[in-house]
Amino acid sequence: MKASDERGTLRVLALNAFHGGSHAAFLNDWQRHSRHQFTTLTLPAYKWKWRMRHAAVTFAEQVRSLVDEGHAWDVFFCTDMLNLAEFIGLVPETIARLPRVVFFHENQLTYPSRLPECQEDRLQRDEHFAFTNFTSALAATEIWFNSSFHCEEFLNALPVWLKRFPDHQPIDSAGVIAEKARVLPPGIDVGVSSIRAEHDGPLRILWNARWEHDKNPDLFFAALYELKNRSCDFRLNMLGESFTKSPTCFSEARDRLSTQIEHWGFVESRDAYLQILRQSDVVVSTATHEFFGLAVLEAVACGCLPVLPSRLSYPEIFAGHPELFYNTVKPSDESLEYLLLADHLETLIHRPSFEELRNANSSELVAIGNRYSIDRTSTSLDEVLNEIQARE
Repeated sequence: MKASDERGTLRVLALNAFHGGSHAAFLNDWQRHSRHQFTTLTLPAYKWKWRMRHAAVTFAEQVRSLVDEGHAWDVFFCTDMLNLAEFIGLVPETIARLPRVVFFHENQLTYPSRLPECQEDRLQRDEHFAFTNFTSALAATEIWFNSSFHCEEFLNALPVWLKRFPDHQPIDSAGVIAEKARVLPPGIDVGVSSIRAEHDGPLRILWNARWEHDKNPDLFFAALYELKNRSCDFRLNMLGESFTKSPTCFSEARDRLSTQIEHWGFVESRDAYLQILRQSDVVVSTATHEFFGLAVLEAVACGCLPVLPSRLSYPEIFAGHPELFYNTVKPSDESLEYLLLADHLETLIHRPSFEELRNANSSELVAIGNRYSIDRTSTSLDEVLNEIQARE
């Protein structure tokens, strides 16, 4: 199938079964900056398990209607929340034959691997969702991962997971999937200006991750309580999306840190969100599971100094900067990790130390932000789509 015009512009059918948060930001930003023409179908970010079960049927019906109206495309794109194998069995052959890309924001094979004991019961864990990711990867022309960390974790876990099944274990499929995998990070878009809003006064600490257990908020708040016990002066900007069943530690922290809080809660306005990032000094991550770190990179692009755990994708993104990590000794005693974070933050609370560290890393952090700017990443995504379509 040929591209839509001689300049290499493709007609892209993009399906996002969980259109919210970083999933929505990634696709929306790419479309705005892409040279390709997108037809996008989405479902709200609600009840993720239900989305993974029904989205193939729902989208297939919508796509059949568009085909009947005369729509056609050159390439197909979806995320890991869609059962691709089911979808291509439910759509007209013209759609099933398209080159197919699956973007893995996360995966259900290795996520979530660490939950509070009250939520974790591996004997009852539904493996269906991991198997959906597995069959989608088999059905894809290419699989894109948002970080090398994510790609390696998934590919290393896959053969081990497949061996757990009673018979007909498709172990060789792990190699097939590995040959189709590549790393293509999403981009960040912080607007026309990333200039910090400089200020005097206490250090402003930022949290802009989701309010969920896998971001390890208990560790974050334990470190802040320790700082308060040490009579350290700081302020807190608490952003990020919250949910009806957010961990109880958030409501406790709102009471215990009431005199330190400058902002508390999710910000609907993108401009207001970016303004708070520019007014903050350091962005902290305590995540135990994260496959990229888009929120941290947004804050860094807005001038925040990152304070990070030495795990997940962070050593990959911030390679060569051990001074940004608060637990560089491995393995660290997890019961003491909050003290390591508190010690790191206490050093930065003394303004000369913060300014020295920020200035020493300023040019490198700008370079990292530029590396993941949406202008650059969207160009890479566009070019790879052209490459895939050309060889089919």
